[in-house]
Amino acid sequence: MAIRAVVFDLFDTLVDLSMQDLPRIEIGGRFVPSTAGALHEVVAAYAGVDRERFIAVLTEVDRAFRETRHARGLELPTLERFEAVVDRLGIDAPELPNILTETHMGMIRGQVSIPENHEQILGNLARRVRLGLCSNFSHSAMALSLLDDCGFRAHLDALAISDAIGIRKPRAEIFEAVLAELGVAPREALHVGDSLSADIGGAAPLGIRTVWITRRIADREAALRAHEGPSPDYVIEDLSEIEGLLDAV
Repeated sequence: MAIRAVVFDLFDTLVDLSMQDLPRIEIGGRFVPSTAGALHEVVAAYAGVDRERFIAVLTEVDRAFRETRHARGLELPTLERFEAVVDRLGIDAPELPNILTETHMGMIRGQVSIPENHEQILGNLARRVRLGLCSNFSHSAMALSLLDDCGFRAHLDALAISDAIGIRKPRAEIFEAVLAELGVAPREALHVGDSLSADIGGAAPLGIRTVWITRRIADREAALRAHEGPSPDYVIEDLSEIEGLLDAV
């Protein structure tokens, strides 16, 4: 069956995200790249909450939501996350969760780089097939703004972002949503992503042909050995290889 649509993951597929360049802060005895230091400064301007207390509450909230949301494949919107943090801290400031969201997402946006050939690649592909996005991300507004800044959004016919859908990859529903918007059957689509578990493991059981992009994978063999799900149908290093796949399948 001919390919009529190509669906892309966002981070480390269409754009690159280097979280290791965030400021490092001590959490649980380890220094890790995080936005938590900047978030605490925002909170401290509203209430006398020390850094240790803030990080403890943030960690508690994240642990609770991992168990109740992410473990079930449900998304946690960033705004809701910070609403829970502010509530647990007992701060009466309705505007604060929005400010924390803007601070956090601004710092994440600063870690994004855009491969210079990707806009042209999408433009070329859009003349041949329909294009979609299927991304796990907790703040749709930032994702959409990023796509506009990159010039990518104009080439995309369908968008499925977990913040808006409420479901995260690898659950089937988010893939089904983007396929429905594209108007194609699973076997008429390619899904391209960097995550063997979320992208390949989620798309393959639906009958979507899968493409593992390894541009940002440090050790491909180790990643494949650790992966217990279906193998990708195709492996590429650069998005420029997609056009050749369309000719071959």
